[in-house]
Amino acid sequence: MEVDLIFKIAAIGILVAVLNQVLLRSGRDEQAMMTTLAGLVVVLMMVVEQISALFDLVKDLFQL
Repeated sequence: MEVDLIFKIAAIGILVAVLNQVLLRSGRDEQAMMTTLAGLVVVLMMVVEQISALFDLVKDLFQL
């Protein structure tokens, strides 16, 4: 796993947290929730790609 992936996930987390707080303070609760969900989906897609690469590596390693 690359260190860049961890930094990207951390950056997305910080950005989503700041946007969430700004939107909550301005009374836009629904947009804050949608922003949080969008950030979660983006991070999950990044993790799914890495898990897929891991499965491909294991498959190639054991020649399945």
